[in-house]
Amino acid sequence: MQVNNKQHRFTKIGLVGSGLILGLMLSLTYSAVAEKMVKPQLPLDDLRAFAEVFGKIKTDYVETVEDKKLISEAISGMLTGLDPHSTYMDPDAFKDMQVATQGEFGGLGIEVGMEDGLVKVISPIEDSPAYTAGLKSGDLIVKLDDTPVKGMTLNDAVKRMRGKPDTQIVLTVVRKTETKPLKFTLTRAIIKSKSVKYKLTEPGYAYARVTQFQERTGEDLAKAIKTMHDENKGAFKGFILDLRNDPGGLLNGAVGVSAAFLPKGELVVYTEGRAPDSKMQLTAVPENYVRGGAANDYIRDLPADLKTVPMVVLINSGSASASEIVAGALQDHKRAAVLGTQSFGKGSVQTIMPMNNGAAIKLTTARYFTPKGRSIQAKGIVPDYIVEDGTDQSGAIHEADLSRHLSNPKDGEAKKPADTTNAAKEAAKEKLNEKKFAEPSAPIEPASKDDIQFIQAMNLLKGLPVIQSTPVVKAETPKTE
Repeated sequence: MQVNNKQHRFTKIGLVGSGLILGLMLSLTYSAVAEKMVKPQLPLDDLRAFAEVFGKIKTDYVETVEDKKLISEAISGMLTGLDPHSTYMDPDAFKDMQVATQGEFGGLGIEVGMEDGLVKVISPIEDSPAYTAGLKSGDLIVKLDDTPVKGMTLNDAVKRMRGKPDTQIVLTVVRKTETKPLKFTLTRAIIKSKSVKYKLTEPGYAYARVTQFQERTGEDLAKAIKTMHDENKGAFKGFILDLRNDPGGLLNGAVGVSAAFLPKGELVVYTEGRAPDSKMQLTAVPENYVRGGAANDYIRDLPADLKTVPMVVLINSGSASASEIVAGALQDHKRAAVLGTQSFGKGSVQTIMPMNNGAAIKLTTARYFTPKGRSIQAKGIVPDYIVEDGTDQSGAIHEADLSRHLSNPKDGEAKKPADTTNAAKEAAKEKLNEKKFAEPSAPIEPASKDDIQFIQAMNLLKGLPVIQSTPVVKAETPKTE
């Protein structure tokens, strides 16, 4: 199939995200690059060793194993050994992923990763069964129903958590801040994720929350802004963009959201990798965020005051990849003050490469950088104003906590991986042996009177004192030019 260069370039933009989202809301960069094949020099001695191991398994393993399974597992192991985000998707998983990018999918609604053989929650998707039940970033899933997670692959665990809508599964979770394990009984559902939520919090002050970056996120945000602007009957006094617990998604969606607030043509993000097509500079122009370019530009009719309205971006440890791109771009251009806690730190781009057998591989092909050349990888976005959400943050995880994470090319390792010593493992086992379970806590409603970070963002916009959790150099208060 042939496509014109502009359309092909747009397809290359794809998605970025963090981990693997239960129900296949995967974070990735979609790209039709299966046709582009290179012929590397094959390591013959190593391939002979592989063939020897393959033969021994076929003849001596305690049970008969199909060739297809052995090859599939070998491919999976080759990819997962690279970094936490490269993986192999069988044909069913690939089809589910394609459905997920449309914003509707089945499952529990958890973005997860693998750490030391166990499943770690990166972020629950808002309004999903997992979010409603109270799962949190950093939770360690140790049992699925009565089956221990230890020894499963991430794909195996995800498949067990999937199922028909209205069926139940019990997750046993170890939380760092709890002395006893938590048990969550979740009912599977078709997740219809609404990626943009919004409201006028009070006259003149607009609030928009992006829960994930999907195909229509930029367009939906533009509609939300117009609706709030009409309701306000005039220019905004302040704007809060909430990217907390946003695991990422489509990269062109991140560019479109950034472009809504930046002058046309400003650099939003650039990527660097080994392959020529992994080197991109994405600016705030329609060709980089909407199919059809200027003819379909959904931000062209936005009110002019949106480019200068005082603005705060909210982030936390669940803000990853595409959401970090937006926060970093607005922060670098001094367009917004960033408030909250340090973001997840996923600064790599994954490309989906369809295979001839109907499967696909998700391969890390590039790192991305903010307009000022900052790499977010294993470091994240550091807020201008550090404000915790009022709960214990010690259980939160970041990219740097994951095994085999890529290093930050600018600063080296940002911090050491999470504690995986024998003492930590024994402590987790002791928690599982407890007969009683702790009660899960309900999530804080965003933009409510209980939302400490939102309250401090409003104070910042109004010129009132901001109560910070950790003293930092005071950032510039956003001003209207």
